[in-house]
Amino acid sequence: MRKIILIGLIVLTSGCATVHKKDYTAFFAAAPRSILIVPVVNRSVEVTAPNYFLSSITIPVAEQGFYVFPVNAVKRVLEDNGLSDADLVHKAVVQKLAALFGADAVLYITINRWDARWILLSTTITVDLTYVLKDGKTGTELWADSRHVQYTPQGSSSGNIFADLIVDVAVAAMEKAAPNYMPLARQANAAAFTYPGPGIPPGPYSKK
Repeated sequence: MRKIILIGLIVLTSGCATVHKKDYTAFFAAAPRSILIVPVVNRSVEVTAPNYFLSSITIPVAEQGFYVFPVNAVKRVLEDNGLSDADLVHKAVVQKLAALFGADAVLYITINRWDARWILLSTTITVDLTYVLKDGKTGTELWADSRHVQYTPQGSSSGNIFADLIVDVAVAAMEKAAPNYMPLARQANAAAFTYPGPGIPPGPYSKK
């Protein structure tokens, strides 16, 4: 049985053709030590996307040198305080959210796309995210970024056009039935928080 080799085509964009240098003046002035990651707003059609994504975001933020409040505990506390809906959380006063946990900054994330679409004879998996970090004392935006990541699996080439076509269709069907978004989510997070680059500068607990 011929093994199927999946070849990923990953495209990273920041949502604009020109990359602008970020202004970290407000970030350095606030000098946050702890970051509260609130529940993710989901604009995609995949209802399970927020829970899966939350499991991928804590590590890259913590590795930047910040104390990160446990996301599951945060979700439970917010629910106990009448904020069970992510949209309501994002519309709440930043200072009140931060004060509830004693956080220096609040990170808001929106999932714009989290889908697998059949295009011609292949399936393209897409993850599109927006990140915004706000000061817990003033509500001022400290940092923002966006990531658009795509992956298109393909079968290996055997030289037989018809056999390769069958393999490509089979691979596309498997990806459409059970797409794996997590590698793309981790890729997007890693790219967003890379510094020097688009990410936030290292925090007080960073080894850097």
